[in-house]
Amino acid sequence: MYGGRMSETPAHQAGPLVTGSEIARLAGVTRAAVSNWRRRYDDFPAPVSSGAGSPVFALAEVQAWLDRQRKGHDVAEDVQLWQALRGAYGDDMLGALADAARLLSDPVGEVPSALPSDAVRLLRAAAERDAGGAMADALAERFTDSVRRAGSDLATSPRIVRAVRHLVGDVAADATVFDPACGVATLLLAVGAEQGTRRYGQEADARSARFAQLRAELTGRTGVDVVEGDSLRDDQWPDLRADVVVCDPPVADSDWGREELLLDSRWEFGTPSRAEGELAWLQHAYAHTAPGGRVLMVMPASVAYRKAGRRIRAELVRRGVLTEVVALPAGSAASHALPVHLWHLRRPRAPGDEATSVRMVDLTDNEPDGSLEPMPNQTVAVPLIELLDDTVDLTPGRYVRESHRDYAAEYDQVRQELTRQARRLAELLPHLIGEGGVGVLDGPSVSVADLARAGLVEYGESEPVSVSDQLDTDFLQGFLRSTANTRRSTSASGTYRFDTKGARIPQMAIAEQRRYGAAFRALREFEELTRRMAELSKEAATLARDGLSSGALAPPPD
Repeated sequence: MYGGRMSETPAHQAGPLVTGSEIARLAGVTRAAVSNWRRRYDDFPAPVSSGAGSPVFALAEVQAWLDRQRKGHDVAEDVQLWQALRGAYGDDMLGALADAARLLSDPVGEVPSALPSDAVRLLRAAAERDAGGAMADALAERFTDSVRRAGSDLATSPRIVRAVRHLVGDVAADATVFDPACGVATLLLAVGAEQGTRRYGQEADARSARFAQLRAELTGRTGVDVVEGDSLRDDQWPDLRADVVVCDPPVADSDWGREELLLDSRWEFGTPSRAEGELAWLQHAYAHTAPGGRVLMVMPASVAYRKAGRRIRAELVRRGVLTEVVALPAGSAASHALPVHLWHLRRPRAPGDEATSVRMVDLTDNEPDGSLEPMPNQTVAVPLIELLDDTVDLTPGRYVRESHRDYAAEYDQVRQELTRQARRLAELLPHLIGEGGVGVLDGPSVSVADLARAGLVEYGESEPVSVSDQLDTDFLQGFLRSTANTRRSTSASGTYRFDTKGARIPQMAIAEQRRYGAAFRALREFEELTRRMAELSKEAATLARDGLSSGALAPPPD
């Protein structure tokens, strides 16, 4: 919770108001710093209002607080540096990061022309006290936070990094790690040991690639090689076979080079369609995996069920390559709350080493920053044959929910409900006797239009209703559904359109109306119950069949 309580001062009495962004500009810090102040300091001014938009604060209270705290005068160096870079580079913050890292690595070398003097001073000061690595990491964190707030997937979110690191687990000290779309190397540097692990990366954006390489060097990580280039079109590591491949690939990118790569040998599970660029990245990552090596791929949830990717998903399952799919909590991705999956692949060491089941983990009900260790009811091992149906849907929730169903309790409940409703069904069907006379609609009758003009009927949402004690509603609606009135509502072309204006009902005394109305009401309830019975019957049969075939149910011995 943020510090302080909501102010009860009316907005018109608070004087000038400012938002969090305006406070950040006033103090010369980032918006994230203001959010941190609100959490950390109990005496931070309470919002005057926090309706549908951002909270607003009284300017006078904020200025007084900043003066007391000297926040406008004692700003952290990384905040000052970020502000200086933002002012000079605008939206080109990747270029700013690359230039800043270049000067941190060579503080006496040539100064990039776009770097402002304030930034040069701060960068050289950090380098002199051997804090270049810490400054590079701080800039990377601020960049990740800024693109997350802007709603971009340009950087991997800390929550996804945490989940990938958890799923990868321990990695041998001398392992080789590869990220073919490494960005600023967030995932690449997060997996494996600080020293000893050999890391390779490729990134299409030259600025990101430069910053990633320099960041690794500034933080003292050896054995890191990051190169520029489009991994799918221009693979710079064709002979590399890694122990672990991690990747957060571009999402929904239809321009991934399908036409020029149709015959590429990497598509051993099938050539992806233009709309399935994520499956192209997945196969590229798998092609760079050594025997026994693993792939951890961040995937949009839709890749698990889209029709276009069904054949490739089927091959991944059939060949025992896919070992696990984890559905992460909503909010794990940087720019949206849509569900994100982690796909875990493993290249078999030899024939017979293939997976025989896929572990499905559904963490979607967890908090984004909560535990990543699933509870027993959040995971199930699904045999490969059960995944190879017409859709090859790899959505974990589908299998986790199904596996933890209590078939016995559900079947017993539906069976008891069917028994109760069957007894009621027989009671509802009214007892009717044969009259053998002329149809009541062939005798004296009146149109519904005349009843409406007389003020006896009003038109409801679906059917007319009586508004008079001279007319019974069940009687009215029962005759409106008669075959004779249905014929009046059917055009010569056979199109049915319910038209109450032309419908007619017999003229009867109110006592007779109620007698007929009671029968019509029973028939309506009978029809509604038969529909419900049909749904229950289908549900009972499906439960019984699935329960018997899965072993959850069995016929009694006697």
